[in-house]
Amino acid sequence: MTDVEEIRLEPCAPGQLTIDELRTLFLFEKLSGEQLTWLAEHGCTMRVGAGGLVLREGDPAVSFFVLLSGTIALSRRVGEDEVVTTRTEQRGVYMGATQAYLRDDGVPRKYAASMRALSDSEFFVLSADDFGWVMREWFPMSIHLLEGLALGIANSQAAIGERQRLAALGALSAGLMHELNNPAAAAARATSALRQRVAAMRMKLGKLAAGKVAPDRLVALLELQEEVIERAAKAPALTAMQTADLEDELGDWMDERNITSGWDVAPVFAQGGIDTGCLTDLETRLGSPELLDQAIHWIGYALETEQLMSDIEDATGRVSSLVHAAKQYSHVDRAAHQWIDVHVGLDSTLVMLGHKIGEGVRVVKEYDRDLPEIPAHPAELNQVWTNLIDNAVQAMDSAGTLTVRTYREDESLVVSVGDTGPGITPEVRKRIFEPFFTTKPVGQGTGLGLDISYRIVVNGHGGDIRVESQPGDTRFLVRLPFTEPASA
Repeated sequence: MTDVEEIRLEPCAPGQLTIDELRTLFLFEKLSGEQLTWLAEHGCTMRVGAGGLVLREGDPAVSFFVLLSGTIALSRRVGEDEVVTTRTEQRGVYMGATQAYLRDDGVPRKYAASMRALSDSEFFVLSADDFGWVMREWFPMSIHLLEGLALGIANSQAAIGERQRLAALGALSAGLMHELNNPAAAAARATSALRQRVAAMRMKLGKLAAGKVAPDRLVALLELQEEVIERAAKAPALTAMQTADLEDELGDWMDERNITSGWDVAPVFAQGGIDTGCLTDLETRLGSPELLDQAIHWIGYALETEQLMSDIEDATGRVSSLVHAAKQYSHVDRAAHQWIDVHVGLDSTLVMLGHKIGEGVRVVKEYDRDLPEIPAHPAELNQVWTNLIDNAVQAMDSAGTLTVRTYREDESLVVSVGDTGPGITPEVRKRIFEPFFTTKPVGQGTGLGLDISYRIVVNGHGGDIRVESQPGDTRFLVRLPFTEPASA
C-alpha cells in the first residue's frame, strides 16, 4: 500500500437492507422498528472487491462501516511499513468514523487505521453525520458517559504526562546539580589549598632572601624550578602502585639528606612524576647542602601549585562540559526540527542520566560514526533516549551492562538500547507500548513513557520502535529514516 493508492469503491446503494436483515447485526438487534426503518432509509450497502482499499489512515473520517460479508484487515502505518493490527471476517464488526458522536471540538476526525478487503466484501455504510446524529439522539445517556470517558482519559493522560515530564525534569535537575556539585566542590577545595600554598611560597621566598642567598644561586634556583615544573608537565601518568613506590624512593632520598618533613614533600614530587635522579641533579647544580632543604620545599610548593591549578582547570572544564551537555539535551535556543548527529543526543542523555546510571552499570557505546545526519526533533528524541535508558537501568536493578549501539539498516538509522536484565515476557511485550500499561509498582510508573516514545518515533519521525527480549539480553530498537519524514 502506498500513499498514492486510489480508493475505488462501488457506488453505495441506499435502501438495500430490510429491517429484518439489520436486526441480524449485533449492533442493531435491540433497536425498535422505527429506528431500524430510519437506518434502512439512511444507510446503504457497498461492495469492495478482493484487495481493494476501503479507507486510508489519516483521511477524513466521513463514513461508518459495518461488515456484512467477506474478510477485512485493519493496519497502521509504521515508517514505510504497514503493520496489520486486526484481521476478521466476523459479520457485524464496525470501523471507520467510530467517534463521530463526540461533540465538535474543532479537531478534524480522521481514520485511525487503514482497512483493506482481503476477499470480496460487503458493508452497511452510514455517513459520519448520520451516525453521530443517531448516537446523540437515540442514546443520550450513553453519549454523556462515552464523552466523559473520552474526556477523562484525555485529561488523565495529559495530567499524568505533564506530571511525568515535571518529575523527569526534577530528576534531571537534581542529577545535574549533583553532577555539578562534585567539580564545583573540587574547585573550591583546590582554590583554598592553592591560597595556602601561594602564601607558603611567599614566606619561603622571604626566608631564602633573608638567608643572604647569592644572586647567582637564586637565579639558578628559579631556573631549576621552571625545569622541574616543565618536566612534571611532560611526565607520563603513573599507576597508583608506581606512584606509591616512587614516594618511598623519594622519601628515602630526602631522609638521607635530612630534608625537613621529607615524607610530606615526597608525595608532591611523586605526583608530578619527579624521580630521585631529577633531585640528585638539582642537588648537584645547587652545590649547597644548606640551600637544598629550602629549595626542595620551595620547588615542592611550586609543583603543588601547578597541580592545584590543573585540578581547578579540570573541575571547571567538567562544569563547562556538563552545562554543554545540558544545553545539547534541552536544545535551548535551537530550532525544534533540524538535521542532527544522533550521537550528540545520546551522549548528552548519558551525561544527564549519569547519577541514575551509577557505578554498578557498565556503559558500552558502539557507535557507527560514519552514519549521516538525520532530520529530527532532537529534544523529542532525547526524551525517547531518556525513557529507554532509564527503563534499562531499572530493569537491571542498577547492576549490569547498558549497551547503546548505532548502525545502518537499509534506509534507516537504528539506535539500539540494550540491557542485561531479566528480560520481558511475551505477554508483556504485546502490551508494552500501550498507554497506561506498566509493570512497575503503584506510584513508580505511569505507563506513559514508552507510549510517548512510540508516538514521538512513529508519528513524529516516521520511524519504528520495537523490542527484542530474552533473559540477559533486552534491546529496544529505534529506526529513524535518513530522509525527511512526511510528518515533519
